Amino acid sequence: DDSLDAFGVHGIGGTWGAVATGLFASTAVNPGGANGLFYGNPGQLTIQLAAVAVTWAIAIVGTLVILKVIGLFARLCASEEEQDTGLDITQHGEDAYTDFVVTAASFSIPESSAAKVSAGAVKTV
Repeated sequence: DDSLDAFGVHGIGGTWGAVATGLFASTAVNPGGANGLFYGNPGQLTIQLAAVAVTWAIAIVGTLVILKVIGLFARLCASEEEQDTGLDITQHGEDAYTDFVVTAASFSIPESSAAKVSAGAVKTV
């Protein structure tokens, strides 16, 4: 669960930024840098792709190590009961969406708008 969309923003966005640097880098913009693939330097794209691979490896291994260490001292998953009750209540002691309560009444049709049907009109098969 990535409720803050950290993976989408940092993982995907960061990966694209690094790869795009290898494609679009130009010494016209940064004289101290290097040109990218589209400016005649395919080696820069290779460097950027290698950097992305190393970054992903470090991030994955580091995350797994951190999760294992935390798992030694605390649960990493909420119990089935906590999930059914709602994590806002079981973890934080409050209801996050007090205005949004689904009840059977939410799905009932008011008598005034219900179609009038005579008793003999409905046939049970």
